[in-house]
Amino acid sequence: MWRSLVFIALACAVQAVQAAEAGKIIFVAGKVDVAGQPAVNGAPVQEGQMLTTGADGFLYIRTVDHGLFILRPNTEARIATYHVDEKNPANTQVKFELLSGVARSQSGTAVKQARQNFRFNTPVAAIGVRGTDFTVFADHDTARVAVISGAIVMSGFTGACSPGGAGPCEGGASRELSAAQRGLLLQVQRGQAMPQLLQGSPLSPDQVSPPRADEPLAHGAGTGGGASSAGQPNLDAQKTVNLVKVVDKEAPVQPAPPPPVVVPPPVPPAEVSLALPERDIVWGRWQPVAGLPPKLILSIAKEQNELLRLNGNYALLRGPGSDNYVAPVNGSLGFQLRDSEAFVYTNFTPTYRIETPATLSNGTLNVDFGSKTFATGFDLSTSAETFRLQGTGAVGADGQLHGDASNGRPGAIDLQGLLSKQNGGSAAYIFDGRLDEKRTVNGATYWERKP
Repeated sequence: MWRSLVFIALACAVQAVQAAEAGKIIFVAGKVDVAGQPAVNGAPVQEGQMLTTGADGFLYIRTVDHGLFILRPNTEARIATYHVDEKNPANTQVKFELLSGVARSQSGTAVKQARQNFRFNTPVAAIGVRGTDFTVFADHDTARVAVISGAIVMSGFTGACSPGGAGPCEGGASRELSAAQRGLLLQVQRGQAMPQLLQGSPLSPDQVSPPRADEPLAHGAGTGGGASSAGQPNLDAQKTVNLVKVVDKEAPVQPAPPPPVVVPPPVPPAEVSLALPERDIVWGRWQPVAGLPPKLILSIAKEQNELLRLNGNYALLRGPGSDNYVAPVNGSLGFQLRDSEAFVYTNFTPTYRIETPATLSNGTLNVDFGSKTFATGFDLSTSAETFRLQGTGAVGADGQLHGDASNGRPGAIDLQGLLSKQNGGSAAYIFDGRLDEKRTVNGATYWERKP
């Protein structure tokens, strides 16, 4: 009997250690259950507890590192893991699971220090962050994500990307979305590896399940995608004020700036300029290939962005914002390949060809601003062969990449690209080239600056 009691006590202790507190409830409205019991303001939320909202239910959770996890009506989710290691932030592990419905995640301080260990799972896809505020819709067969601030990386469950993994799934089948890509979504459907880039409305999570008017705005976000913008005006102003105070309680407080001193200038300024966001890169396949639907709706993309180049089935556009990228006068930058897509075309006759998907790896992109040149290369692989493709060219003052003519030489590519300050430094280019007498390739690449 004594041994049984000791064993039970030890089991309870282990369970208590494993089920650590992930956060506290700071707001609840409507029907909301936590681990099968009605949710209560101020109550802790433990790792692994099932969180369920009814048709009128809203639940706001302040995580232990001052982040936010918000559930909207008809949602099932749980915080599977929330282990914060303050002494060694690289050991922090965080994992959310959205089974169905709509949820919003705003990264806390620990997540921002250990983004490589953050995972947001849906039934069909994995989402990682770059220090982010985003909303997700999920059901059994579909996941869609919209970014409010920062950026995310998304991948369907396939190959090395499994639901049991930790951290983001990154590789050839993943795709990024940033807040600068206003009005766009990433979507993964069951059995699909590469996310699709879609125009948001009416598929966006905020349209499927609108936020309350008092849902906290994104920290540092402008008017181009704050979550609160979709709700109806809140007539109870004091309730909103009180809720915002609760949400911001215990969060790191920045010292308030001194009140500005307004001194009328003796001479009116000749020109007033508005701060605009940096222009980002928009790229993708705008035509169906090998039975796969397009990833970019070109007519919509051109309404919101500047079309720079079309190359085969791929388009390269520049987003709205401040003046064009200004290339430095000296120095160099190296980039690592973060996303890509390509197809090999085997031309048997002038009217008959086969389209075969290919993968890209071992990518290099180096830019020398002193000589205003660049060099790039990658391995292109089909199921049976691998080819090394390379390209060179010039860098324009506005950051555009102008590739040298390949003149049909096997292994050389023609390309058009663009540099951007997006995500701390990024680049993209669309390309085509010849492999041999019968085969050609057409594709696109996206790169980010090496750490």
